[in-house]
Amino acid sequence: MSGNALTVSGLTKKYEAFTLSDISFEVPKGTIAGLIGENGAGKSTTLNAVLGLIHRDKGEISVLGSPVEELQPEVRENIGVVFDGTNFSEELTPGKLNRVLRGIYCSWDEEYFFALLKKLSLPAAKKIRSFSKGMKAKLSIAVAFAHHPGLLILDEATSGLDPVVRDDILDMFLDFVQDEENSILVSSHITGDLEKIADYIIFIHEGRLIFSKPKDELLESYGIVKCGTAQFEMIDKQEIIACRKLDYEWQVLVADRNSARKKYPKAMVIPASIDEIMLLYVKGENQ
Repeated sequence: MSGNALTVSGLTKKYEAFTLSDISFEVPKGTIAGLIGENGAGKSTTLNAVLGLIHRDKGEISVLGSPVEELQPEVRENIGVVFDGTNFSEELTPGKLNRVLRGIYCSWDEEYFFALLKKLSLPAAKKIRSFSKGMKAKLSIAVAFAHHPGLLILDEATSGLDPVVRDDILDMFLDFVQDEENSILVSSHITGDLEKIADYIIFIHEGRLIFSKPKDELLESYGIVKCGTAQFEMIDKQEIIACRKLDYEWQVLVADRNSARKKYPKAMVIPASIDEIMLLYVKGENQ
């Protein structure tokens, strides 16, 4: 394993009522990066820029070693994409869709596609318009896998799936990167999924990058200090990433919970989940 599957540097995109500003992150080969943020934070804009679907105002994007604006057809074929919903004709069946896609992708694997349909309990002979939202999501995932891409770009790919199927899909994602060459960038509101599979977490809030960090660093080091006002006043303000005043306590996000336990023994210090980290950043106050 060497190099990055994806490099984003200084990405900026301005709209009339929203600006995505100076976004930079990397997705090393053989890893899964989770993209998080509230609705409207800029996640979909980032993914669209990575795929070359929108014009960017500033910044550079390299996908599988090539600038995104110079991607050759063979490189584009090496990118698998799953958006929330489906872009396939709903009058097709998966079987007919297979015939269409084998004429589009040089690397299309018909045998693997039908094996995935069986694995995901999808009928090959029913029209897509009869599928539920979850079935359509599973079909999109099967299509993305069936042309053997080196990079998967996923936007809410597991939304609408029941917990059992979602767990199976997550295992597929983990298997996909086991060769240390394949990579995934996945945007998801289900942060528990990212805690299971992601190597890195990229957090965008109001169009700005809050952090891009290894997931283990977040889960093993970050913590929440729960305390009263008197104890809150004693906390070194330089250690506070974000804080929130509730009716009965302060919640304080810190980057080193073990240090906080030693310095503030009368306060309760607990591990912080990705969901809680995001919530405190979005709803809390920055010092």
